[in-house]
Amino acid sequence: MAEISVEEYEYYMKNRPHVVILGAGASCAAIPHGDKNGRKISAMSGFIEKLGLKDIISKVKLNTTSDNLEDIYMELDDRSKDEQVCNDVKNELENVIRSYMSEFQLPDEPTIYDFLVMSLTSKDLIATFNWDPFLVQAIARAQRYTDNIPQVAFLHGNVAVGYCAKDNIMGNVGRMCRCGEPLKPMKLLFPIKKKDYTGDIAISKSWKQLKNALEKAYMVTIFGYSAPTSDAEAVDMLKQAWGAVNDRNLEEIELVDIRDETEVLDSWKQFIHTHHYSYHTSFFDTTLARCPRRSCEATFDRLMNCMWLDGSKGFKEGMSFSEIDEKTEKLIIEENENRGKNMPLSNPYH
Repeated sequence: MAEISVEEYEYYMKNRPHVVILGAGASCAAIPHGDKNGRKISAMSGFIEKLGLKDIISKVKLNTTSDNLEDIYMELDDRSKDEQVCNDVKNELENVIRSYMSEFQLPDEPTIYDFLVMSLTSKDLIATFNWDPFLVQAIARAQRYTDNIPQVAFLHGNVAVGYCAKDNIMGNVGRMCRCGEPLKPMKLLFPIKKKDYTGDIAISKSWKQLKNALEKAYMVTIFGYSAPTSDAEAVDMLKQAWGAVNDRNLEEIELVDIRDETEVLDSWKQFIHTHHYSYHTSFFDTTLARCPRRSCEATFDRLMNCMWLDGSKGFKEGMSFSEIDEKTEKLIIEENENRGKNMPLSNPYH
């Protein structure tokens, strides 16, 4: 490998992606008091009761005693090949869940998803396992302030996302594609033991996008994703993209979860090199919130340039959209001025 200067190395490191992986816990944290209409979202455990799906499920005598949608759906899927009633109930569940998820709307005030999208730039990626439309809605709101927004990948599909196989284009579901046809709803991957991540073009495209970003990532934030047993294949795919832990001795992982730290670490220990991680129960304690739009720049300066960071300069819970705009305006101006210059952006957080 050809030698590079210190300046070139610093630019390379700071320009690497920050990848964020979202699970159900992130959406629960985004609307703790409900969505715009007061509707609350649920993690898989208790999902059945929240959606009022007991009447549908009662049509089948289940073997599992779990109230977790993953366990119930896996049993229905296993039995649906031989039992028509299980197949009918499974399809009815899918339709009700898609309809239910499609109705969610972000509150008018900023949510964690708004802060998250505004904390990243186009070199970064947010990959979500969630079906709800919150991330798509937050992206639309961020575009009022900047077009330098993160890439997005929908690993289990999404109710707000459409796809055109002819033109290989993803966008808001129902919008007209350049071929003149509306973007068709993206498939939703439901919790079964062996998911098909390659059979659907749009989902396969999302996983390739995540794989490419993870291979190059300097930072990874895992927010509210518990790596359930039904997602063992997904975790394996993440691990393959991340590679050997000993080869990632400069990278940093941030874990945002309300579970006990020991339990969270146990879920992700195969991704963490020694002490290169931080654990938080609040998004606002992460580098993303404390150093928005400059998380990789700030982390490199902290670890490699031995700079002290001032986390008080970042986002604060309860900020309005105008305050977020004020906090990020100069950063966005600098990003626009530096396009194509191959030089690191400033780090105002020290």
